[in-house]
Amino acid sequence: MNRATTDDHTAELLHIRGLAKAYGRTPVFHAVELRMRRGEVVALLGESGVGKSSLLNCIAGLDRPDAGSVRILGQAIDALAEPQAAALRREQLGFVFQAFHVLPHLSVRHNVALPLLLQGLRDPAAIHARVDAMLAEVGLAGLAERRPRELSGGQLQRVAIARALVHRPALILADEPTGNLDPDTAAQVLDLLCAQARDSGAGCLIVTHSAAAAARADRVLRLRADGVASV
Repeated sequence: MNRATTDDHTAELLHIRGLAKAYGRTPVFHAVELRMRRGEVVALLGESGVGKSSLLNCIAGLDRPDAGSVRILGQAIDALAEPQAAALRREQLGFVFQAFHVLPHLSVRHNVALPLLLQGLRDPAAIHARVDAMLAEVGLAGLAERRPRELSGGQLQRVAIARALVHRPALILADEPTGNLDPDTAAQVLDLLCAQARDSGAGCLIVTHSAAAAARADRVLRLRADGVASV
């Protein structure tokens, strides 16, 4: 059962209809159907090679599907020109990657601030306050000036979560966010990601092989070559 209860959380956030993707003559998936509401956490399982990361790329408008449509808050991202798709990503999406993708030459503070800068926020005091509040929420208060090389894997994943959430996106896409972590750290990261998504009213789609991640989700789905099925 979905844990979101407010009227705002019941609004449809993501609507995927008839999505299909192939690379050359090799089909990846087809007939994918998925709806998500705000405040909902969905775990997406699937065998290696079935196209889970490709599906996330299509949702984000980083790759074009061969058929079907992806609507985020009613806007068809697959029909947008790249500048408009990029703007929608900046405003509405947050990404959490398995490999963290933090910039090694930047401090934790500047890594987390990147989405705010991309949105055009230029007030240093406002950026500083937003970043510090976000770091406190993910348990990294006091570490803002450290470089990534000074952090553990669990701390780096928390930096990635803070960066994904600092601009208050409507939809969080997490691609194997605990794949590089030990079980205890993975559990902490999952609890944090799900709590942050639900508390902020964002939808969160987690691509994972982890049973622990699936156990924390409101719904668990499996991606197959012929679509998405409930687990």
